[in-house]
Parts: sequence; C-alpha cells; structure tokens
Amino acid sequence: MPKDMSRKKLEDLSVIEVTVQKNWQDEKIFEQDAPPKPKDGKEQPKYMATFPYPYMNGRLHLGHTFSLSKCEFAIGYQRMKGKRCLFPFGMHCTGMPIKASSDKLKRELEQFGFPPQFPATDDAAPQEEEEERSAEPIIKDKSKSKKSKAMAKSGGFKYQWQIMRSLGLKDDEIRKFTETDYWLDYFPPATKEDLMRAGMHVDWRRTFITTDRNPYYDSFVRWQFLRLKERNKIGFGKRYSIFSPKDDQPCMDHDRASGEGVAPQEYTLIKMRVQQLPPALQKVKAVASKSEKVFLVAATLRPETMYGQTNCWLGPDLRYIAVETRTGEVFISTKRAARNMAYQGILAKDNVVEPLLEVKGHELMGVKLAAPLTSYKTIYTLPMLTVKEDKGTGVVTSVPSDAPDDYAALVDLKNKPALREKYGISEAMVAFDPIPIIDVPEYGNLSAPTICESMGIKSQNDRDLLAEAKEKVYLKSFYEGVLLVGDFKGKKVQDVKKSVQDLLLKEKEAVMYQEPEKLVMSRSADECVVALCDQWYLKYGEAQWRSITQQALDSLNTFHDEVRKNFEYTLGWLKEYACSRTYGLGTKLPWDEHWLIESLSDSTIYMAYYTVAHILQKNFDGSSGNDYGIKPEHMTPEVWDYVFFQTDKAPKTSIKNDVLLKMRREFEYWYPVDLRVSGKDLIQNHLTYYLYNHCAIWEKKPDRWPQGIRANGHLLLNSEKMSKSTGNFMTLSDAIDTYGADAMRLALANSGDSIEDANFETSVADSAVLRLWTFLELVKELLAEADKMRTGTTYSVNDKMFSAEMDLKIQQSDENYNDMVFKEALRTCYFEYSNLFNQYRERAIVQGGLHRDVVMRYLSTQVLILSPICPHICDYIWKDLLGNNTSIIHAPWPKFSTPDLALVRASEYLADISHTFRLRVKNAMIVRNKKGSSVKSDEKASHGVIWVAKTFPDWQSTILAKMHQLYTSNGNALPDNKEIAKALGGMPELKKYMKKTMPFAQTVKERAGSVGEAAFRNTVEFDEVKIINESIGYLKDTLELEGLETKWTHECSEDDKMKSEVIPGQPFLALSTAPNVVINIVNPQIYTSLFTYGVSIFDSDSSSNVLARIIRQEKAVKPSMKLSLHRYSDPLLGTRVIPNMNTPLHGTTPITDADVFKLEGAVVTVAGKPLGNKILLMLS
Repeated sequence: MPKDMSRKKLEDLSVIEVTVQKNWQDEKIFEQDAPPKPKDGKEQPKYMATFPYPYMNGRLHLGHTFSLSKCEFAIGYQRMKGKRCLFPFGMHCTGMPIKASSDKLKRELEQFGFPPQFPATDDAAPQEEEEERSAEPIIKDKSKSKKSKAMAKSGGFKYQWQIMRSLGLKDDEIRKFTETDYWLDYFPPATKEDLMRAGMHVDWRRTFITTDRNPYYDSFVRWQFLRLKERNKIGFGKRYSIFSPKDDQPCMDHDRASGEGVAPQEYTLIKMRVQQLPPALQKVKAVASKSEKVFLVAATLRPETMYGQTNCWLGPDLRYIAVETRTGEVFISTKRAARNMAYQGILAKDNVVEPLLEVKGHELMGVKLAAPLTSYKTIYTLPMLTVKEDKGTGVVTSVPSDAPDDYAALVDLKNKPALREKYGISEAMVAFDPIPIIDVPEYGNLSAPTICESMGIKSQNDRDLLAEAKEKVYLKSFYEGVLLVGDFKGKKVQDVKKSVQDLLLKEKEAVMYQEPEKLVMSRSADECVVALCDQWYLKYGEAQWRSITQQALDSLNTFHDEVRKNFEYTLGWLKEYACSRTYGLGTKLPWDEHWLIESLSDSTIYMAYYTVAHILQKNFDGSSGNDYGIKPEHMTPEVWDYVFFQTDKAPKTSIKNDVLLKMRREFEYWYPVDLRVSGKDLIQNHLTYYLYNHCAIWEKKPDRWPQGIRANGHLLLNSEKMSKSTGNFMTLSDAIDTYGADAMRLALANSGDSIEDANFETSVADSAVLRLWTFLELVKELLAEADKMRTGTTYSVNDKMFSAEMDLKIQQSDENYNDMVFKEALRTCYFEYSNLFNQYRERAIVQGGLHRDVVMRYLSTQVLILSPICPHICDYIWKDLLGNNTSIIHAPWPKFSTPDLALVRASEYLADISHTFRLRVKNAMIVRNKKGSSVKSDEKASHGVIWVAKTFPDWQSTILAKMHQLYTSNGNALPDNKEIAKALGGMPELKKYMKKTMPFAQTVKERAGSVGEAAFRNTVEFDEVKIINESIGYLKDTLELEGLETKWTHECSEDDKMKSEVIPGQPFLALSTAPNVVINIVNPQIYTSLFTYGVSIFDSDSSSNVLARIIRQEKAVKPSMKLSLHRYSDPLLGTRVIPNMNTPLHGTTPITDADVFKLEGAVVTVAGKPLGNKILLMLS
C-alpha cells in the first residue's frame, strides 16, 4: 500500500481516537467513587486493578505499556461484566535516580560548560558482561534474572546530558533538570498525557507523586512505618547490604545503573595457611604483625566439601595482593575481594585497602599449604587458566572427587609434563588422588571422575561437556548426597552445610564473607561492594511474619504455576531488608529523620492510598489542597487508623465526620486490590514485599490482602531486546504517533501472555491499522446495504451456523478475558470472529443474501467483545454508526445462547470440504506426461458428484465399537497403543484389514483426546447431505462447477472402493467434464472496461448461467453490473458487418432467460437457430 494511503488511514483512526477521548474526558467516564453502602448489604461487585507506579525519570516505553495493558484490558472486560471498576495510577519519585541524575547534570555543567562540550574520544557507557563466571554453581532461583540494564537505561551514552538529549529535550530545557523539583514537575504530566492518548481507563483524580514533596502521601508513609515499628517488624543494626563506597550508603535496586535485583552472596572464606613463604611473599615478614600466619583465602559455597581438598587453584596471570586483617593475620586475594572485605570488618582498617604487597599468580605456583578438614597434611598451589578475577577471591580450592572442572584440570597437569614445567610444578605436587567424601546416587563416592569418564571428558578444555557434567552432578550431590567422612558422617549434605560452616568458623579456619552476586554499578558510576552497615531494616523472613505471608500466597491467584513457585522460592530465601538510606528523595523515618525511607520500602501498601487520594489532593503533589479543608497535618496516625483499620472510635480531629466516613467508605469498598500486574523480575523484591507488608498492616484482616498478581515476561521488540543503544526501542508516545492507540493496543494484546518474554511485532501493528480501518469501512458498507438485506423469521442454514459460531466465540472470548489470556481473547474476539463473518458473507452471496438481524447482531457483538482491547473505534462505531445513546464503556458483555455445537461443527465441516474439494478440482487439472513431470490440462472439470457415507465401513465400525468398549472399561480413557493393538489383532473380522487397522485406530485415539466419547460415533452429529444441499450454490460457486449433486455411497453400485473408503464426515468429490463449446462474447460499447471473452457453453444453459460464468471467470466483470446477452440475427453476416458505435445492437436479438442454449455436436443453437461463434455482451 502506498505510504500516503496508509498515512491517511492512520489519520482517520487518530481523529476518531482524539474525538472519543474528548468525549470520555467530558463525561468523566473513568472517575469511579464508592457507592453508598446498601441497606440490604448487597454490594455491587467491584474490581480494583493496579500497576507498579513507574519511575519519573523519563517517558514510558512499550515495556511499561505492555505490562499495564494487562490491567487495562482486565478493567475494560470486568466493567462489562457488571463490576464497578477502578484503575488508579501513581508516579514514583522516591530514591536515588532523580537526585543522582540531577547531580550528574550539575557536575557536567561545571566540567564541560553550557552547552556541554564533551570529549569526542570518550567511549560509551560500559556494558556489564552478562555471563557469570564462577568456580562453583550457585544453588539459587533460576527465575532471578540479573542481566545488565545499564545499556538499556543509558542508551549507550556516557553522560547524563546526552541521555536527556536522547529524550528529545533541548539544552535550555535540560539545564532546568539540575533541580530535582523540575523532574517532578516535568515527567508526571508527560506520563499522564501519554497514557490518556493510549486510552487508558484511569481515574486521574487519584494520581499522585511520592516523596515529601507530596505532604499527604508523606504522612501516609510515615503512618505505615510507625505501625510497622510498633508491631516489631523493623529493627536496627549491622546488616550485609549492597553498598556504594562513593555514595557512602547502601545502593538499593532503584538506585542502580546496573545489577538490579542482585543481592549479597554469602561465601565461606577457607583459610589455607602458607607453610613456607616463597620469595614473592617474603616482604610480608617486615610489615605483618604475625608473618607466620599468612593465608590464601578461597571463597566457597560448599564448605562441607572441604574434606576432599587436594590442591589450590590460582590464575597464573591474575594479580593478587596481601592485606592485614583485624586479627593480625595476612590474607592473599584479589584486590576486588579485599575491597569487599574492607567493608565487612575483616581487614585491619575499616573501609580501606592497604596492600602489603602485590604479586602475580605465576609467582605463587607450587606453594605448600595446610588446608582445613582435608586428610592431606600438605597440598600445593597449581595453575588454572579459567580462574577469574570477577568472582570470589581469585583463590579456588580444589575438590576433584566431586567437581568435574577440578578433576579434569588435575588430570591435565598429571598427564602433561610440559604444562607442569611451564609453571615450575613437579610431579610430586600433583600426585594426589581424589578423596571419596560424598556418596551420590547414580554416581557413587567419586562423582566427578565417574561422570567425566562416562561422558568421555579428556581435558579441561572440553568446556561444554564439563558444563553439562557439572549441571548433572552438582545439585544432585548437594540435595541427595550423603557425607562419608568427618563429624557429620552419614548425614545428607544439604542438612550439614551450615554445621560444617559453623565448625570451620569455631576453629578459626574460615571467615564469613559476602560480595554482590554479580557486578552492581551505582548511578554515580561506582562499583558496589557488600558492606556491614548500620541499617533500619524490615524483618522479612521472621518466622511468624513469613508464616502469615505464606497464608496470603496460598490464597493468591498467581495465574501461572511458575509465578507461584518463584514466590515460594523468594519466601524461602528472603531475609532482613534495609529500608533506610541517607541520599536521594523520599520520606524521612518518623522516629529518626537522619534516614530516608528507600524506594522499594515506601511502595508496598500505597494502593490503599489510592482509595482516598482524590479526597486529599486536587493535583499530583497535593499543593492545591482539597475541597474538604483537610491539611496534611490533619492526617495524624489516628486518622489513618480510623480510615484503614476501621476502628470504632473516631479520632480527635478537625476533619468533618462525614468526610472521615467518606474516606472510610472508599477504602472499605475498594480494598483489597483484585489485580496487580507487573514484570516477573519484581517477584523477588517489590511483589513479595507487597505481600509481606499487607500481612503486617492488616494481619487480622485477610480480606484486605491482595487477591491476584499477574506477572509477565519482558517485552521484546521484533524478537530482539529493547535497547536505546541499538535503536531497537520505542516509547509509548512514539508508538501512538506511529500506529495510533487502538492498533498499538491490538499489537500489545497479540504480544503474548505467558511468563516468558513477549514480542511486540511492528508488522502486526502496521497491519492492525489497515484491519481496523477496513473494519470501519465494512460497518459503513453493511449499514448502507441493510435495507436490501433479508428480514423476517426464516433463517437459512448459513444464518443458523453463523449464529451458533458467534455464540461460541463470544463464550470463548468471555473465558479468555476472564483468564487474562489476551492473545487468545484477541484471536477469538476479533481474528476468528471477523473471519467467520467473512465466511458467512461469502456463503450468503449464493444462498439468498445476508440476513439483516444476523448482520446487526454481528456488528454490535463484534465491537462489544473487541472494546476492551480497541475501545476507541468500538465506541465510535457503537455510538456514531450503530446509534446507541451511551458510550460502549457503559455497555454490558453481550448475551449469548449455549452454542449449538452441531451447527458449529457443520459449518467447520462445510469449510473443510470446501477446502478439500478446491484442492481436488485444482489437482484434477494436473496430469502427468510420459516423462513424469506435471503439466496443466486444458480440460477443466465442469460437474461433480459428492459421495457421502451414512456410516463407517463395517471394518471401521468394528474398530470404533471395540475402542469404545476399551474406553469405557478404562475409566473413559484409552489404554496405550500396545493394548489397543492386542485387542484389535485378535478380531477375525479385521484380519483382512490389518495394515489399515492401527493407522485408523490412531486417528480415532487422537480424536478422542480432543472430543472424548464422541470420537466413537458411527455417524456424524448433523445431516451431511442436508448441509451440502442447502449450500450447493455456494459449493458450485467456490468450486467453479456448472453442476453439482450429492449421492449416498451405499447407493453406489459400480464402485466398491467408494463404499469402503468414504467415511462419515469426509465425503468424496467425483469430477467430470460435460461436453461444451467455447464461443466468443464481445462487448462492442466504447468507454467501458469490457472486451472479448471466450466462454464455455453447456447443453441446456440459460443466459443467467452464462452471465454468472462470465462474472466468475473475468475479474473486470463485476456482479454489480447490469448485463445482457444478444445474438446476431444472421450469425454469418452479422459478425462481418462493421459495427456502428451509435447503434451497436442493430441486427441483433436479445437472449432472454427463457431461451435455452442447446449443443448439437460442435454447433450451439438458441431457439433452434445456430448461434455462430460470437455473441454480444451489453452493459446498461
């Protein structure tokens, strides 16, 4: 389609969208208040849906829109089901990002001037490496995705000013963003505008921003934290936290440029004492207070395997440092690890790394070590090239009995003298056999050697095989293995891990150590560490609190089993969580105002604030006050208690009693939240905190706990990750400009519903513009033709079949919307629904035409069931074209009858045989030449006989009866194929058909899996011949046949094969070609698009038959044209006379429908007179 035409269609739709949105706004259609409490106690059902308020440091993108579209579609549907629906939307401003970005802009102005002149050679922002390198797998939740978001957030730009420019902002405007307040003034209104353009069903009166800029919300958060502390849900003390040394405070999820979702990972530092200092370490004698206590420290996740140590791995090319500890010992590790230790009270000085010396790994090869728990008194340091600096300490202990990597590397050193020689390793240093320490089912007491041998692993370079081997034995060893040695011999490994760790710590042979699971970069461009920090923290994981939260999860609708499993896992590992910080925006802790409440902690029960926000504030930040004279200071903790806890005693307050009751009523009616939609990555933090805090605040009120959480995957754009740096990125505003709101919404619905990543396809959005515009034109066309359609109470089988199909699709769409599978809902409510109408319309052309009542039902139900997804065009059609008085937003879900499945299957049957017969007609024109290749025959089939079987052939009926018997005797399920074959093989009457028996039985079995007992019927559930005969005109037309009739196979006397192979539901079309003569039909008129056509004439044709054949055959001849045929009075002379354009019919006679064409050999006659080889076609 030309671009200008495509743009015109988009503009037409956009005009409709703007008009409809204006009507909604004028009508305040989405503003919903709680109704007065009914005297009879029968409340109108309600539905409240929420979406995590987005952060106000940029415009919303398609990823945000995809998640919130789930709320949007659900709200639209639930409103149609008679529920009072509320969709509020907040704006999040708490945390570091805005403050950090604002400070960056200030620094960039100071450093580079205005407008900033950045160095041309500066590289783009570094991208975190995604692949995790670890000496040991981590026993952790696979659902926790922690891939870097740095590039996606920064767009590949190094400077904040560049990021702001990428948002389309000019330099003069960007300068204003150096003040944090400007962010709060700029992005919330822009977000509202984008969402309104998208047609979101939001009650904007309830929208607010967070932080103390909004004193009403600030009061609410302070109340929440007072009650949490009062209930002993908050503590204070040293806790391991992800920490930014540059910012000198914990770095929470929302404060990170990369590493969102990354938590501290606990290790046990194994102290491997150096028995004799090598030359490279002699320097420590002069500086360390206890030089005899020098240790290589290996970070391990599996302290219980230390019984099997045979050596220690170092990276030959890595740089190591020696540092003094608080106890006067010397630890050797990488500098990165030492930096983490410095913030955990391990080193001599807090928060400072002072290397005693620096040394390369190859300088430490062959060092004698004494390792705890192992039966070897001395082990050695050996080279391993795959040891990495970015994980652990760079020192790796080796347990070749249970670690395939360790075993393969040790065998390499034993078998390769040249490799040993390169690093000065003697044969004696590798002469250590693996120690049996754990008995693992299937793999025995030396699981690593066993699996390496079974998989043919020859070298440490067999990386893929080693990864597979590790995956097979590692978790099996941990969860099923039994310890064979030591104090805990005979116990399961997973049960003694903590005990072995405690033993090592008690004997001072190990130290607790933590580091980030993956690289975390703060928004101030600092690599974060794990630090022991003074923290106010929420006591997540506390036994009683976790137990009640588990109850909430048990009653929660998670829509996907995987989501529930991820919640279960998170509840299993989640512990105390730091809820305070000192930098950024937010609410101050009410009892310790030195601290701010961090951004995830003020975001757990704010949905309750939605219920009263419209009463308390008239604008986003509450600065305009309200209509009730309520000031922020009036909202005391006692007032909040009265509203949210429904306490009996009214608080002492200047707020009027009726206003207090109004706020109570709003909360009482709307709460709890029926649906919360979010990306799956928030399960591990926000969504679990959401459950925890609801259970803490409303511990005795389970009816206030969340009802449903719908988590979805991330949104891909054209099957690739969205990224500003690659240009594969689209904001919500861009999407609406490009496709319009409804087409974008349709493409979002089509993107997917699972927990896996979804995919927004721009081709779908493009085609949606055309589809919606075409549908609009179809509605106009059908309404214009309505008076010409059939009316009355007589309905054709085509009308009935389509009506039954509409009932079925409305029912299926109802179920799909209710289950929140919107891609399926779109399929049933639009793609299939519109296709069924097109099919009905096509069949009706030759079956008496469309019935007006059926068409009007289609139009009204189509816009109704599509309206949750595409509300603008549906509302326009509903009101402006179909003439309804109120918006479609107020309309109920359409009524439907129980679908007549027999009629539905009859329609499917007609569609199936039409397709099968078309292929047969096509293939009948293909013949094989002598060389075996296909050529097209000039002879086209003209007539057909459809052979229909009343029942299955006897041998198939026998199989059906036997399989039905097996089905009922087996609890309405067929046994396996072996049992079926045995049962059928013993039947003498099937002996002759053995080659066909099991293929037919398999077909029946597959059908039984979808339709159940109906698969064993000996006949179909509708009258095949009746359906075919009532549709014979349609079949003749679609098959382009001149004649078509039906016959029963049991009446076929000459073809036994027809009787034995045609079965119920699968008729056979026998084709033939009747004698015919091709004559030329000429249009002599000027200024028409009609020319000369060669058309076949059959015996006993009428003029209407011939005209229909011309219309079917020639695209230039339209059904709407008024056509007539004329013959020459003198067929010989008439064709030779030069025609007079003014009197083209001179010397001709009309051929009426009463005239009959007859064939006498190769001569065509009409009314007993030869026709010649040419007649005239006239357009009037």
